[in-house]
Amino acid sequence: MERTRSSPSRRRLLKSAALAAGPYALLPAPRAGAQPRSLDYPIATWEPATTANYTAAGRPEAQTPDLVVIHVTQASYSNTLAVFQHPLKKVSAHYVVRSGDGHVAQCVREHDIAWHAGDWNHNVRSIGIEHEGWVDRPGYFTDVLYEKSAQLTSTICTRYGIPKDRTHIIGHYEVPGTDHTDPGPVWDWTRYIRLVNAS
Repeated sequence: MERTRSSPSRRRLLKSAALAAGPYALLPAPRAGAQPRSLDYPIATWEPATTANYTAAGRPEAQTPDLVVIHVTQASYSNTLAVFQHPLKKVSAHYVVRSGDGHVAQCVREHDIAWHAGDWNHNVRSIGIEHEGWVDRPGYFTDVLYEKSAQLTSTICTRYGIPKDRTHIIGHYEVPGTDHTDPGPVWDWTRYIRLVNAS
């Protein structure tokens, strides 16, 4: 089902989380046993988005992903996870990469459709990766964030046969109809694609 365009933008939701993170800390933790049998990216930790924030699907049988969409959270790592776990937010991504140490959290299984691109067609055909930070604060784009994210993207591309190039690894700003600018002008695409291909 296509989401309506009247819902708040992903950027507004993530920004508001930074201001109102306190109440989300009171949300119940995932139940014991909620860990999937295996993660799509084994070195990630499972930080599940609420099922209200993504679409259960049967990819790749239903639709093989052919894009990776790169995002920047405009919020902290923990606040981003809190937004994805809040059932009224209607936003998620498959992965979140932490700035300081490159730690990867998986929030939505790859066979399901995360609501990250703002465009249903792009959600259906892509894997979304959020990166902790702000588009105008290059200090968040650490060496380890680039390296760990590139390893993740390389693994995803290999799994689905996605070419490791800028046509198939895109920024959120390149999704048609978006008002987003992430990952922003200081994101080093040349370096990132080189790292993806070297992984």
